[in-house]
Amino acid sequence: MIGKSVRISFYSIFIFASFLTLLFPPPAQSDGEGKVVYYIPVEQTVERGLLAFLERSFESAAEDGADHIVLEVNTPGGFVDAAGDIAGLLRNTEIPITAFVVGEALSAGAYISLNADNIVMRPGTDMGSAAVVDGSGSAADDKAQSVWLARMESAAELNDRDPKYALAMADNRVDVPEYRAPEGELLTFKASEALEAGYAEAIVNNREELLSFLELEEAIEQETEVSFAEQIARIVTHPIVIPILLSIGSLGLVLELYSPGFGIPGIMGLSALLLYFFGHTVAGFAGWETYILFGIGILLIVIEIFAPGFGIFGVLGIGAIIGSLVLASFSTVNILVSILVAAVVTLIASVLLFKYVGYRGPMKRVVLTESTNTEEGYISNETRKELLGTVGEALTVLRPSGTALVNEERLDVVSEGGYIEQGRKVKIISTAGSRIVVREHIENDS
Repeated sequence: MIGKSVRISFYSIFIFASFLTLLFPPPAQSDGEGKVVYYIPVEQTVERGLLAFLERSFESAAEDGADHIVLEVNTPGGFVDAAGDIAGLLRNTEIPITAFVVGEALSAGAYISLNADNIVMRPGTDMGSAAVVDGSGSAADDKAQSVWLARMESAAELNDRDPKYALAMADNRVDVPEYRAPEGELLTFKASEALEAGYAEAIVNNREELLSFLELEEAIEQETEVSFAEQIARIVTHPIVIPILLSIGSLGLVLELYSPGFGIPGIMGLSALLLYFFGHTVAGFAGWETYILFGIGILLIVIEIFAPGFGIFGVLGIGAIIGSLVLASFSTVNILVSILVAAVVTLIASVLLFKYVGYRGPMKRVVLTESTNTEEGYISNETRKELLGTVGEALTVLRPSGTALVNEERLDVVSEGGYIEQGRKVKIISTAGSRIVVREHIENDS
């Protein structure tokens, strides 16, 4: 009992301390006077966690009076909705922005770069290949393609760039033979090609050359780093990671119901669900109301387990948990699909556990596992074989059921199929449980 209490206490303290240290990352501070340049990395997959990080970074840059923001871009792309919101963030920021391509700016990365005031590239870097695809990696439908092409064209025109190249990055039907090698492929600019086509203002080797190009040689350089909390948010808000987290969470809690005490399955399940809420809180999608609703849901389910209420508490608890997940999500469709995937995984696991493990934990309190059988002395309908062949008298008309008197005992009987008048002799020919079958007895019947 002491070990269980220690585990729960340690786990609670760890979670609380994690929230205090990770939820509020220290803001970047500039030192000295003069112009300030903020370097902000745009790396890995473009998703909602990146958007939250950029919003925090832009806010810090504005508070510190930054004169210029440099986005150091190195991303293979990502999700269209997140890229659209990031582009809106860039367009609505009064501080001048330069997209400094230090690796690759592909797909959503190219779109984000086109929304900056300047694009500067390192030698050997690439920008382009911005086709929109669905969650399975296939080309998106015509409607989504049309919207994306319009966005790419608008982003190019924002800084007087030839829109046909932006369209060629997103649509392989746009013909630009001067830059495309194999016919039918999406356009991807090398650094020199981007400069020639007006899609890059300069090619530089490092930050020093970049500042020289921007005429900010004496500026104070300030870097913004992704905090540990934001790194977690970028992982757990990924649309592919969400169903995995929910599956682990629900499966862990189900395993805990099948095992005694509060152990590894329960910690695993709670940790996965708290990671989901924590990541979405850091990303700016979830508030304290989601934690309260989730806590109410867990409490209702616990009440249902230990004090059954005809399923009402259980249904309300599940509804509260699902509601908290939806409130914390950035996409209702995505979270509903994720919940469905988690439900299927948990259902299959529950069936397998019931079949091969049985009930060993709290589920024993609500599931009747004992049965009444003849081996334990329980008899529901005894087959009275000793009555076979005995003769009695029909006390009522049998048509075909009725009552007969056999060995001074009144029995409910049924005739073999025919009509038997009251007072006739009857002979018992078969018994099966409570069913006793008779036929009319004739004196010479053997």
